[in-house]
Amino acid sequence: MFEPGLALCGAFYREVVRPLLDQPHTAALIGPGSEVLGFDSPRSTDHDWGPRLQLFVAPELAGEISAMLGRRLPASFRGYPVRFPATHGTDGHQVWAGPLAEWCAQRLGFDATRGVTDADWLATPTQRLAETTAGAVYHDGDGELTALRDRLAWYPEHLWRIVLAAQWTRIAQEEAFVGRTAEAGDELGSRVVAARLARDVMRLCLLLERRYPPYSKWLGSAFAALPDITATAAALRTAVGAGDAALRQEALCTAYELTGHRQNRLGLAPAVDTTRRMYHDRPYPVIDAGRFAAALHPGWTPGAVDTYVDSTDVLARPALTRALSGATHRDNPQPGAGRSPRS
Repeated sequence: MFEPGLALCGAFYREVVRPLLDQPHTAALIGPGSEVLGFDSPRSTDHDWGPRLQLFVAPELAGEISAMLGRRLPASFRGYPVRFPATHGTDGHQVWAGPLAEWCAQRLGFDATRGVTDADWLATPTQRLAETTAGAVYHDGDGELTALRDRLAWYPEHLWRIVLAAQWTRIAQEEAFVGRTAEAGDELGSRVVAARLARDVMRLCLLLERRYPPYSKWLGSAFAALPDITATAAALRTAVGAGDAALRQEALCTAYELTGHRQNRLGLAPAVDTTRRMYHDRPYPVIDAGRFAAALHPGWTPGAVDTYVDSTDVLARPALTRALSGATHRDNPQPGAGRSPRS
């Protein structure tokens, strides 16, 4: 019978790993992996899945602990091999040992144990933030990991508004194209634009509910788990599946209106009229999403790096996301920039 990875790895730590340790440590399962976000299933077990952990320890202990585990870990645990090939690792045991600051540098691109600047927030993809704040902490010896996860739990409010504004701006840039492409006889193009806009609405709804949007494989699963999302989800399904361009546009506008109401209820910005309207003198219903962006943040903002970058090869490399974000924001400094206090 399938046992979710978070439970399996917790038992692996308690029953196998912890009895082998007499050094101060913190044990967790965070970072990449469907089990970290709670989306694993029996299908997940075919690769990069099994008993694994991160052990956060003092730098001088990392090599000693890793070598000891290599000698003393059993061959299997609850029917799963303890040593299994990993796409981004070795073919040995999957218990990573090292300092928390080093793990942060590898996964986030900066040492979040020292605090988080506005530049750090905006250069970090939401997938990486989700991986760091989800998962499970099985033992926190010095409390440092819990403090770090609390620090990264959600954006500071001024950055939350910036990220939301940038997401609305994406919708504003293409919302009229569903009708225009269809009018030009480009049915496939109209469907593609509608799907892009549906994805943007899904990410926007997650952000409004203080949930970090995961990457595409799990975006729909995370969206479906949001509270009070049934009507919005139904509208987006209609928009993506509709064979008629008019129905496609109307369904998207329903989703926009519902999402606008969701934002207005938060009180993050002045309330915006959520009524759909025509795009200038053209017969394309839109929400005029730029109004929502303007209410949240004056002027243009690119937002967080994964608002304007959609390449896995880039988003999976912190050095690249930080370089791109730095260059993008260099001529567009955000208000309130600085380092958030340690928690």
